[in-house]
Amino acid sequence: MAENLRSDAAANRERLLRAARELYARSGPDVSLNEVARHAGVGVGTAYRRFANKQELMEALFVSAVDELEAYARAALNEPDAWRGIVGFLERSMELQFADSGLNTIMSHPALADEQVAQARSRVAPLLQRLVERAREQGSVRADLEQSDIIFLQAGLAAIRNLTRSVEPDLYRRYLTVFLDGIRADPARTPLPVRALDSTRTHAAMTQERRRPQERQRPRERRRR
Repeated sequence: MAENLRSDAAANRERLLRAARELYARSGPDVSLNEVARHAGVGVGTAYRRFANKQELMEALFVSAVDELEAYARAALNEPDAWRGIVGFLERSMELQFADSGLNTIMSHPALADEQVAQARSRVAPLLQRLVERAREQGSVRADLEQSDIIFLQAGLAAIRNLTRSVEPDLYRRYLTVFLDGIRADPARTPLPVRALDSTRTHAAMTQERRRPQERQRPRERRRR
C-alpha cells in the first residue's frame, strides 16, 4: 500500500511539472499553482502537498533541467571522440532549450535564488571544462578554446532563436555550424582578439539580468527607511 502511495505521489509530481512547463510556454511564469493543478488534472490540495508554493515548483523545474544538462555533459565525456562529444552536447542542449520555451523561461527567471544558479554552474561547468581539455589534447579543437566559449555560444544561439522564432525557427543551426567550424583545429587559424572569461566573470555576465531587478529594488528600500 505504501509503495502505491509513493508511486501515485511521484506520478502526480511529474504531471504537475509537465503541466507547469506547458503553461509557462503558453502564458509565461505568472500562472498560479492552482492553474497548474487544474491543467495537470489533479486536485489543488494534491498540488500543495507536492509543492508548498509556486516558487518551489519553479525551483523543481530548474533542477530537472540542470539534471538533463548534466546528463548530456556526462554522455559527451563518455564519447571517445571529444569532438563528437562537444557537437553532441551542443546539439542536445540547444534542442532541450528550444523545444521547450517554458523551460527556457524558467532557466533565466530572476526569482531563482543565486545559490541555485551557482550550484547548477558547479555541476555542469567542470564537465564542460574536462570535455574542452580533452578535445584540445586530442587536437580536434583550436588550442585557445575555453569552456566559457561554449557557454557564450549557447547564449548567442538563444538570442538568435528568440529573434527568428516566428520566421525561421531552425536558423540557429546555421550559426551553430559556423561556430563549430570556427573552433576546429587549424594551424592557420586567426588568433582570437580577446581572451576568454574565467568561470567567475562568466557567471557574473550570465546572471546580470537576474541581478538588475534586485538592484533597482534596493534604492526604494533605503528610501523607506
